Amino acid sequence: MAEQGAFSRAWTQFFPPKPEFVETNMPDQAGRVHLVTGANTGLGKQTARILYAKNAKVYVAARSLERAQPAIDEIKAAHPGSKGQLIFLELDLSDLAKVKASAQSFLAQEAKASSGGALHVLYNNAGAMGSNPLRRTAQGHELTMGVNCVGTFLFTELLTPFLQATAKRCLPTTNAVRVVWLSSYGLELAGVEGAAVALDNIECNPDKGSVPKATDRYGISKAGVWALGVEYARRHRQDNIVSLPINPGNLKTELARDMGAVFRILVTLAESGCWIIPFGRIYPLKESLFSSTKPESEGGTGGCAKFWAWNEEQVKEFM
Repeated sequence: MAEQGAFSRAWTQFFPPKPEFVETNMPDQAGRVHLVTGANTGLGKQTARILYAKNAKVYVAARSLERAQPAIDEIKAAHPGSKGQLIFLELDLSDLAKVKASAQSFLAQEAKASSGGALHVLYNNAGAMGSNPLRRTAQGHELTMGVNCVGTFLFTELLTPFLQATAKRCLPTTNAVRVVWLSSYGLELAGVEGAAVALDNIECNPDKGSVPKATDRYGISKAGVWALGVEYARRHRQDNIVSLPINPGNLKTELARDMGAVFRILVTLAESGCWIIPFGRIYPLKESLFSSTKPESEGGTGGCAKFWAWNEEQVKEFM
């Protein structure tokens, strides 16, 4: 089947049809444990709200209790009949040492559960959009790449053994354990043919070449999130863990607070072989990105695997 043109691909994602699956369709989540990063605002907050309303145990991961508590209080007040839990988890993805401490804190808390604890769904929702001038993480990575990819990668890897243990206990039920990776339409714009993410000057060093502007750096990082989701799926296909890279939609949230006025206006107006696009639709991936999803041993370019390896190198001292 011929690939759709750029305009039609953009149109269907910026202006999606009415969703067929909404929160009223979600089954009861009692007994299930969800961890939502960036759950104090925007999509993360709404995800936590829906899950809590369905009686889930939800870890609300945010950079500080000061940021998270108003969201927790608001969600509890809106759903007084919930039998679920909202538990604050401090998480700062811009510092890998803090990321490791956060993962350890979560595991320690769940270890106290009578069943030995569980993690059924990890929502890698938190992200940074960056700004000009360029900012960096505690370990020196460009902020959007460091938060959206490197920090998120480390957090996921540290929790993966626990996800695997949960999935094993869920058998013979399948698809019970999931990792959701929030990419964006930036994949369509910034994904590099055969590579997914170009590794040359990924550190945005001015001495090695021109530094992309903030919106481009964001798109590159979101292509990276997609690549990590694809490679995670390949590596854990036998573990009963479903890895889902998605474009959640071009929604107006606080993520664009540091971006320019033109970008914010576009977001306001707009109010994966395959991946998931708005709203909850499985959609063909751009043909130019297919080869990067397969390792070289399977006839592909190994683009996603190479980006995974780059992230492994960045976090090795924190594993």
